[in-house]
Amino acid sequence: MQHRSLFVFDIETIPDTDAVPNLTGFTEPDLAARRAELERYHLEITDGRNPFPRPPFNRVVAISFLEAEIEYVGAQEIYYLKELRSGGEAGFDEAQLLQGFFQYFENLKPRLVSFNGRSFDLPVLRYRAMAHGIAAPWLYGAGDKWNSYMSRYAMDWHCDLLDVLRDYGASTAIKLSEVCAVMGFPGKFGASGSKVAEMIDTGDIQGVRDYCETDVLNTYLVYLRTMLHRGTVTREGYNRAVADVITMIEHAGDDRHHLGSFMEAWGKSSKNTFLLE
Repeated sequence: MQHRSLFVFDIETIPDTDAVPNLTGFTEPDLAARRAELERYHLEITDGRNPFPRPPFNRVVAISFLEAEIEYVGAQEIYYLKELRSGGEAGFDEAQLLQGFFQYFENLKPRLVSFNGRSFDLPVLRYRAMAHGIAAPWLYGAGDKWNSYMSRYAMDWHCDLLDVLRDYGASTAIKLSEVCAVMGFPGKFGASGSKVAEMIDTGDIQGVRDYCETDVLNTYLVYLRTMLHRGTVTREGYNRAVADVITMIEHAGDDRHHLGSFMEAWGKSSKNTFLLE
């Protein structure tokens, strides 16, 4: 199947404290106490190695994505940026976010692009959708045994850049910020994933979405460089796609100041060299 769209996505989550009583029997209603109990549980089951909640215990508070049209020219591809945005209304309702995501995904039938999406983002989205009784038949029914969203090596269906760049476990796992540092992309700046729960607690949902959108932009830029390296995109096609990103940022409204900050950070990290000669 030749997908007509790229769908580069990222999610942000907070611990699901509502599940704590069922998980451990801890019934203290205080939010901080429940988060501490969830952390204690995960430290216990990992012998003190990892306090981070497993996928089912992550509540989705933001889903951001970049959509681009794919044009095929022989064996090569050209990408045309269409939009970068986050799902949901001003507030956040997890069921609404998930319903919107899977409906849009099934209508678009895109090639998914993520960074660690196969190990984290998609499992979280699947578990949380099941918790809310939301169906996603296209995720499981499209393609065949070897070429589908569920096939690890089918990067034409879901290109998890972490998996692809580390050669599916043959090389050391790397962080998105580490790849960006080498390639002259902004990487992490301002907020971080560790600050999301605090931002949500203070009502800064828009700040979380803005941060999530910058992660999506970084992921897209790394994807473009990866496809150039693989020969799927020409140097001219790469520069055209990057120019699309720059144009989008330049035309962003005043309410999208995070994109201006992204551009400023990109200029510093690349020494104001955005295109390849």
